[in-house]
Order: sequence, then C-alpha cells, then structure tokens
Amino acid sequence: MLAKKIFLFSMFFLLSLRPSFSSPVIENPAQQISDFSLSGYGDKGKKSWDISGKSADIFTDVVKLKDVSGNLYGAQENVNLTAKKGDFNKEEDKVYLKEDVVITTSGGARLTTDSMDWDRKNQLVKTKDKVNINKDNINIVGTGAHGEPNLDRVALNKDVRVDINPALRDNLEGSAIKDKVVITCDGPLEVDYSKNIAFFNNNVRVERSDLIIYSDKMDIYFNAGNKNAKAAIQTQESMAGSIDRIVASGNVRIVRGDNISYSDEAVYVAKDKKIILNGRPQLVFYSTEEFKNASFGN
Repeated sequence: MLAKKIFLFSMFFLLSLRPSFSSPVIENPAQQISDFSLSGYGDKGKKSWDISGKSADIFTDVVKLKDVSGNLYGAQENVNLTAKKGDFNKEEDKVYLKEDVVITTSGGARLTTDSMDWDRKNQLVKTKDKVNINKDNINIVGTGAHGEPNLDRVALNKDVRVDINPALRDNLEGSAIKDKVVITCDGPLEVDYSKNIAFFNNNVRVERSDLIIYSDKMDIYFNAGNKNAKAAIQTQESMAGSIDRIVASGNVRIVRGDNISYSDEAVYVAKDKKIILNGRPQLVFYSTEEFKNASFGN
C-alpha cells in the first residue's frame, strides 16, 4: 500500500514539471515583401490612384513602405507623391509620408517637405513641417501647410515668403528687364491657383525695386490668361508678370524713395500702374519729387 502511494505521488510530481502549452506562440507580426503595389479604379474601370514601394512590411492595420511612390489620376491633371518612407493605414485609407517628400503635378507645380499626411479619400494633404512650393515663376516657403494634392488650392500656416520672378523681357533699348517681387507675412497665406488669387495675412510686406508696401492684409489677383506653365512659356511671361491688381488693407504704408503714404486701403492697378489710396490717405514728402502714380480715393 505504501509503495502504491509513493508511485502515485511520483507520477503527480513528474506531471507538475511538464511545460505548459496553453500560452500563445509568439510570431513575427509582420510579413515582408518586395515590390508592393496597390491600385484603385473609378468609373468604367479607369485607374484613379495607385501606391507602390520597393519593399513593404505588412502588419494588421498598417503597411510600412520604403521608396514610396503614389499617383492620383485626375480628369485634368495627374499628381505624383514620393518619399523615402511611408505608412499606409489600410483601414483609414491614409498615408503618412516622411523623408524627402515631393509632390509634383502635370501642371508644373512642385512641393517639397520633410513629412506629409495624405488623405486619399478626401483628397487632402497636410504637414506641420517647412514647405517649399514652386509653380510657374512663383516660389513659396512657409511652415505648415494643407490643401489639395494637385496644389490648386493650398494654405501655408506661418512664416511665409513668396518670391515672384517675372520672365525676362526686353525694353525699348533692347536690354533685359527683370523686376523681382518679394512678399512676406506672418501667415496664414491662402493660394487658389485655379482662380488666380492669393490672400496674405498679418504683417504683410511687399518689396519691389521701386517701392515697399506694408499692410495687415493683402489680396493679389493675377490675370487669368496664364494659368499654367505652358502658357507662361509661350507668352514669355507668367503669373508674376501678369499681376492684375493688389488690394492692401489695414495700416497701409507705402514707401517710394523718400516719400511715404499712409491709408486704410491701397489698390494697385497693374494695367494703369497707379496706386489708389482709400480711407484717410496721408502723404509725407521728404523731397521735391512728385508722387506721380498716386491718386486719392475717399
């Protein structure tokens, strides 16, 4: 009887030493593949977008891509987005791009930044980083931006600088003329290339070779004739060379040489090369030179 009890105890002890198999087996959560690609199609089977990478780590909700390239195929314009790295969220249908992010459009626009959120479904891109946008002969730099992937409408949040370099043109004596325009503001800046208009806000400063304009806000309207780079090349001028008018408002101050004018609003009409001052205009002359191009409103 004693031997039987010893045997049962020994069996119980040995069984208690056996490893437990109830714990889950830990596996690699990602599958790695090369040459990843995914496409979407719209009406009549036409491809509307695609995204690809040279390699991809596939998780449950996210695909981590390297050497990312994405495309949007529109009725009027195509858009390409590239970056060294990207996270594609399959559930939200969003892509986070980082490192050497570049957006280019078939219309000639180019945006560069360090990171970018691409909401493909809602056709939006946004970033908190420094942004550089170049289209036609207008270069825009600022911090933080959001807008459409085709860059037709885009807003920059702060620390904005716009360099406008009109195409070279000849004067009557045959020598080249290039009148550069530099615009800065604290921001935000809103640009609508489709409507040829830009809205500057807070501490706006416009500088040309012959004058400087200061104001709280400024709206710049471009002639609609040169909406794309191809037209600009054909006519030897671009949006910057075809400014229609400038409307400055709020604490407007215009400096031309030694002369300074103050007003609530100033309207510059490019065709007539005149500045119209509205709202308590004042002129301060520091020389006998006439302010030939100024006219007064109310």
